[in-house]
Amino acid sequence: MDRLKNKRALVTGGSSGIGLETARQFLAEGARVAITGGDQATLDRARRELGDVLAIRADAGDVNSQKTVADAIREGFGALDIVFINAGIGDFRPVEQWDEGGFDRSFAVNLKGPFFLIQALLPVFAKPATIVLNTSINAHLGMPNSSIYAATKAGLLSFARTLSGELLPRGIRVNAVSPGPIATPFYAKLGMGETEIAALVSQIPAGRRGRPDELAKAVVFLASDEVAFTVGSELIVDGGMSTL
Repeated sequence: MDRLKNKRALVTGGSSGIGLETARQFLAEGARVAITGGDQATLDRARRELGDVLAIRADAGDVNSQKTVADAIREGFGALDIVFINAGIGDFRPVEQWDEGGFDRSFAVNLKGPFFLIQALLPVFAKPATIVLNTSINAHLGMPNSSIYAATKAGLLSFARTLSGELLPRGIRVNAVSPGPIATPFYAKLGMGETEIAALVSQIPAGRRGRPDELAKAVVFLASDEVAFTVGSELIVDGGMSTL
């Protein structure tokens, strides 16, 4: 359990759900961990649960906040070996219900913020270092009401490929993990009840939603030195949903 021993890692959106579980797995693998979150109470609760972590309050969609995160990492860790860019929002609406504000917020949190965080972290990254982007199988599926969410996640997948070519000479690997439905509070926030979740599960060949730890372990794998030759790839963790 020391695949990330002495590594310094950042998990954005690390105060709940997939991010919180990934931070827990990083700690179990020997890493020093920093997390970000937008809500101070939730961030404080995560810090108490995880123990010795650096907790940074930040708006994932605000460009200036990304510079604040980078400064906090420099001050707390000196340099950074791993970042799991996980913070994001899911806003699902029919096309006719979208407005400019909602559109802009989805792209800011899911795509603009991650890009400018990577930019802000460039002087802080160790060599070698690795970036793992949390995308989604929605980037591959034509799911109704997911047009904007899917577009932002497709943009992250594009970053995994294009930034790999640009950053590899700096010693920075970029890869992506694309989850299917994972059992987190995400679906309750969308207003989905047991009936809607059961309908979703019926579309998954594995017959269930994934567990947060199953995705977190995939992130650990991509972040570890075991896959130092893996660059610009996408690891799909969806119980077979995207194969249908």
